[in-house]
Amino acid sequence: MKNQAALIEKTIFVILRLLSFSVIGFLLLILGYIFYKGASAISWDFLTQMPSNEMRSGGIFPAIVGTFYLMLGSAAISIPIGIITAIYLNEYANNPGVVKIIRLGINNLAGVPSVVFGLFGLSLFVVFMDFGSSIIAGSLTLGVLNLPVIIRSTEEALMTVPGTFREASLSLGATRWQTIYKIVLPSSLPGILTGIMLSLGRAAGETAPIMFTVATYYTPGLPSSIFHEVMALPYHIYVLATAGTHIQETRHIQYGTVIVLIMLVLLLNLTGVILRYRFRKRLSS
Repeated sequence: MKNQAALIEKTIFVILRLLSFSVIGFLLLILGYIFYKGASAISWDFLTQMPSNEMRSGGIFPAIVGTFYLMLGSAAISIPIGIITAIYLNEYANNPGVVKIIRLGINNLAGVPSVVFGLFGLSLFVVFMDFGSSIIAGSLTLGVLNLPVIIRSTEEALMTVPGTFREASLSLGATRWQTIYKIVLPSSLPGILTGIMLSLGRAAGETAPIMFTVATYYTPGLPSSIFHEVMALPYHIYVLATAGTHIQETRHIQYGTVIVLIMLVLLLNLTGVILRYRFRKRLSS
């Protein structure tokens, strides 16, 4: 019986290992195909020049800048609101019924398709608040989109802080807010950073929300106001692949833009990993 159980266990582990490697294999296959198709487009001029010749040549600099604007704008909106909401739910809220309703709303909000957020942003920020197609409208829409990620990740990070930390701080005469600010938040910072980096990556890669609120096919220059529309990497890819007049001629530009977007998201995740490691090392020392 022991030999049979050991054989079954070994077989299951082999199957799980093969499935894990197959996921990595599919990922490498997709990335390899994208780099094979788009590597020829990557150059310094491609990253720093304006598009030209009906998008068939030139660079994607306005799309890169526009993506950074939207990332920063959405972060400025979603991070403070998300962290404050998580602190309230985990540290201050005493009514289980209210907390349950709020968390149910957050979970439902996380499951809403991004195109619905785009239509919401179009109705509220673009039309009703009369921001028009602009950076502020797109940032607000992406900020609302990212709120569930920030709230849930921050709340989970706060839950990992032992209750004894809070009790020790309060017993020394610190107020609840001093305890949160000086003890709880620094201890949970690595987990909070994880949610922030995930939200930034999502903001960089979303197409539907910005399609209705901020993105434009082409702009001759960089925006000078938050009320101007911008180019963005995901929408640029979408337009080149589906709505351009020279789709085949711009195929290498499409894949080159995908490479830039992937590297941007990878850089964000790598930054998050490095920051988490440093903060955890500092906390443990």
